Amino acid sequence: MTSQDINYVLKRGVAEIIVEEELRELLRSGKQLRLKEGFDPSFPDIHLGHMVTLRKLRQFQDMGHQVILIVGDWTAQIGDPSGVSATRPMLSPEQVEANARTYMEQFFKVVDKEKTEVRWQTEWFGKFTLADVIQLTSKFTVAQFLAREDFSNRYNAGRPIAITELLYPLLQAYDSVAIEADVEFGGTDQKFNLLVGRELQSTVGQRPQQCFMMPLLVGTDGSQKMSKSLGNYIGIAEPPHEIYGKVMSIPDNLIPDYFELVTDVPDEELAEFRKELEQERANPIILKKRLAREIVTRLYGQEAADRAEEHFSNVIQKKKAPEEIVEYHISFKELAAQRAGGTGIDLSRLLAETGLVESRSEATRLLRQEAVSIDGEKVTTYIAPLQSGSIIKVGKRRFAKIINTDTI
Repeated sequence: MTSQDINYVLKRGVAEIIVEEELRELLRSGKQLRLKEGFDPSFPDIHLGHMVTLRKLRQFQDMGHQVILIVGDWTAQIGDPSGVSATRPMLSPEQVEANARTYMEQFFKVVDKEKTEVRWQTEWFGKFTLADVIQLTSKFTVAQFLAREDFSNRYNAGRPIAITELLYPLLQAYDSVAIEADVEFGGTDQKFNLLVGRELQSTVGQRPQQCFMMPLLVGTDGSQKMSKSLGNYIGIAEPPHEIYGKVMSIPDNLIPDYFELVTDVPDEELAEFRKELEQERANPIILKKRLAREIVTRLYGQEAADRAEEHFSNVIQKKKAPEEIVEYHISFKELAAQRAGGTGIDLSRLLAETGLVESRSEATRLLRQEAVSIDGEKVTTYIAPLQSGSIIKVGKRRFAKIINTDTI
């Protein structure tokens, strides 16, 4: 590797590396590094926020290094802390396996499957005894863990901290010991956990891992990190036209960050984009179209990007209905029967059952925001009349033709 290669991979879209000079020396040595990336299978879907780290892993793979993907199947079954003052639900082995399968299908849209080693936590934690757990806890003090900002804030505010939450960083750290990781990757919100892994490795006589932290991608709302629970995400498994349309909706000030973190646009060109935006010489729409094309092409190919751009032009900019609209066949009688009185259609249930929204609560929110229309007319009530063949539009990009099976 040349110094230029090393500079690019260590500087482009990177928040912090602990310890950078040590990692540079490892890269110069020519040693094949073991790169650790763990995931919690409580939630199977990947969005562009995850893609930031995955792209960096792929860059290291292309330089000949080995990625080890750790499936957090064991910690998911005991309930993982989320890092946002809450705990994640305990999952059954069947749920973990299903989520992991979905996750990996999306993971390998970015990372090279042939150069990835997949490991499951149960390989080592399945053999753990109570004595092993106690021995692991003896390596750290409560004071060390209360140095973590989330724990400290909750402790000082008198809010509860579950023992499992204190254990989780230790378990994640032991993953690094089990696979003898050279580098662990994560977002800046994972800094504490990555450092615990580094310290535990040193304690047991291993070379401490390097901590490679990536920035947190701000979501489409322009204010908070991308998150499915906040609804400000762009899923990498979403249809190409949906990804394209969501990228077009991001605030203008996020354009440079998205180019830097989720595309391969050269640094020189990126610097020019920043300068033109700052001086208000650039048309943000043109830059966002370029950004959307780059992302869709990376995930689905050039042809899909062409179709997504055409769809955006016709449906969003020219406000035409798409040429192909998915049909949903459903019984109006059953929908009406769910409501006292039995007249009209329960739109929140209809939207959820057709898959136009993920839940009835999301449907209710969109109806309240007047983001739903039937045959071109905005809907302002939760119960509405509907004809077979009506076209429902949700937001700017989701369409469906509803066919009443009672008349077939």
